[in-house]
Amino acid sequence: MAKEWAKKFYKSKAWRQCRESYISNVYGLCERCKQPGKILHHIEYLTPNNITDPYVSLNHDNLEYLCQDCHNKEHHEKYSPVRSDVMFDDEGNLVKVGVWCERI
Repeated sequence: MAKEWAKKFYKSKAWRQCRESYISNVYGLCERCKQPGKILHHIEYLTPNNITDPYVSLNHDNLEYLCQDCHNKEHHEKYSPVRSDVMFDDEGNLVKVGVWCERI
């Protein structure tokens, strides 16, 4: 859901054309996992200050097509206290996940 300050941009002809051409260039696939994509993500997040700068908002070099799962990871894992590289073993010790678990 677009923020109020971004709604006009996302309804613009320029954005629709940019979006369509980008998705076509990546064959409609998520650029991280190669599953069907869903969201055209701005690598440098759009803000009220940069949304009118086409080098940020309409630049293919600042875009990435992602599936819902990869987009959620992009936005939520950066700020989540949960880590996927460690776990607790049967004795409650924190260990690194891998072929051979190492105690931390």
